[in-house]
Amino acid sequence: MKDPIISVSGLRGVVGESLTPEIAVKYVAAFAQQAAPGPILIARDGRPSGKPLAELIAGTLNFCGRDVIQADIAATPTVGVLTRQYGCGGAVQISASHNPPQYNGIKLMGQDGRVIPANQGERVLEAYRSGAAAWAPHEKLGATSPCDDTLSAHLEKVLAIVDVDTIRKRNFRVLLDSNEGAGSLLGRKLLEALGCEFEILGDQASGNFLHTPEPTEANLQGVRAKVVESGADIGFCQDPDADRLAIIDSAGRYIGEEYTVALCLNHVLTSRPGPVVINCATSLMNEAIAKKHGAPIFRSAVGEANVTDMMIAQGAVFGGEGNGGPIDPRVGYIRDSFVGMALILDTMAATSKTVGTLTDSIPRFEILKTTMPLDREQLAGSLDKLVAHFSTVDASRLDGLRFAWEDAWLLIRGSNTEPIVRIIAESPNIDRTEELCQEAAKVMQGA
Repeated sequence: MKDPIISVSGLRGVVGESLTPEIAVKYVAAFAQQAAPGPILIARDGRPSGKPLAELIAGTLNFCGRDVIQADIAATPTVGVLTRQYGCGGAVQISASHNPPQYNGIKLMGQDGRVIPANQGERVLEAYRSGAAAWAPHEKLGATSPCDDTLSAHLEKVLAIVDVDTIRKRNFRVLLDSNEGAGSLLGRKLLEALGCEFEILGDQASGNFLHTPEPTEANLQGVRAKVVESGADIGFCQDPDADRLAIIDSAGRYIGEEYTVALCLNHVLTSRPGPVVINCATSLMNEAIAKKHGAPIFRSAVGEANVTDMMIAQGAVFGGEGNGGPIDPRVGYIRDSFVGMALILDTMAATSKTVGTLTDSIPRFEILKTTMPLDREQLAGSLDKLVAHFSTVDASRLDGLRFAWEDAWLLIRGSNTEPIVRIIAESPNIDRTEELCQEAAKVMQGA
């Protein structure tokens, strides 16, 4: 990689190659011009490169005349809570999420503690590409101060959405895989507060990951075995910045990330009926759950900022993305693995059912995510071919091209960073799901 991967909400790249000090300074100086008045909070996910990046970013913001609050290592959803707690004008989270250790990134948040929306992100990108920076004179330089307590406010908000006493009575045994990321800090406090017996894998937040950091089934084989060996009632697996959550049941079955939002949603709607928002690539399980509870459900474009924009517009009681990212507005408009942990333990306690039983009670759909090579210049024509081929099927261009049947969907999205197209489908039957992906690929290839 020679260039960083840049979106409207942040950038990431290989440290020393596509993510250099020059790029970080230029990008953060652009953000300083667009952020609301107030201090800027800085945190990181534990990667070794995060500490020097945090110091560099703090100095850059000071030279832009902005005061800085250093939160050191903190989960991304915790940063959202702290941003609001301290009345910050915005926040910078230093994290490459699920990318390998050589990567790092810069995620931008607004004063409302959520990932900045597209319009603000575009203004940051424009300033970054122009190279404009508003450096302050010596008498107006900002100052940096530490954040002494990064956990209490977030913990309090998460505990407030569940029945703590009922959970404590169950004395659940939990294995938490934080994988040397930021999740162990609040994860330990949360599980203690909920009266759980627990073991944490990778609780030093060193960024020296114990396994490939994305919490997929292939990467969690060893964790699955440890859940069984430890006799745990449930295994929770976080990504490095702890905004995503995958689940393993007591038998070592990888329940995965798609079920995280579905399990939480089913529990929330039982006591708090209201609108729900998911993105257009999230499982149909959620539509089935919303229908059961008589709740309206809306689909946004892919991307956390798009989901939260629509949640606010629709007054949603819950939302999320199928990559294991539940969003509960009572805690914050941000994906939050701790919300997922608390709500799933809450539903286990309330129903006296195992997570495996709860999972099996949800209508099952088979989702498949594939890719194929395709140059960006060919994308528009390929999508037009698909529209003609599926001419009798409801189609939406909200995000790429999405076809919807009564019990299935097919989504085709071009990558912003690679010459590929992503083909995602879901139906009740894996054979039909595979056929939808294959049919779409053949049409785009002109076969």
